[in-house]
Amino acid sequence: MAEIEKQNKEKEKVVAETTVQIDQEGLPKTIVRRLVKEKLSQLSTDTDISLLRDSLLAFSESARIFIHYLSATANDICKESKRQTINAEDVFKALEEIEFPELIEPLKASLEGFREKNSKRKSTSSKSPESNKKAKLKEPVENGKGKMKEQPSDNENEDAQAEEEVNEVEDRVDD
Repeated sequence: MAEIEKQNKEKEKVVAETTVQIDQEGLPKTIVRRLVKEKLSQLSTDTDISLLRDSLLAFSESARIFIHYLSATANDICKESKRQTINAEDVFKALEEIEFPELIEPLKASLEGFREKNSKRKSTSSKSPESNKKAKLKEPVENGKGKMKEQPSDNENEDAQAEEEVNEVEDRVDD
């Protein structure tokens, strides 16, 4: 009886350690939940879709494993070409190698859209007089307590842009 309890405690410890590791390496739960719910709402007529915590963990872990597998394959392709930096073409070849060729065209279209959006953003920001603010070093400002601190950066919209790009890729994959 004591042996069984000892084994159960060891199993619980392993599960707890694995969960902590997954939480540290995993994708943000809110993004995974939103992506899964959006996709399921497109496929289902039910308006209220609920997900169990275990299912979100399974989605997150599956995505994490896919990313690791894809990056390892792309890295191998890069090394075969005697380069040290993975580029988009390496990722496309890796997708084909791991038998996901249906993702290549939507990914290429998304990448092209991303590049166009960035080039437009760069050209509009270089025309404005405020564009030099980003190029300059952050100047310290007083924090109201007589101490100096750095000014906050202008990266408030980064998360929204990343989320928009994920949605674009999803839409292209759905088509």
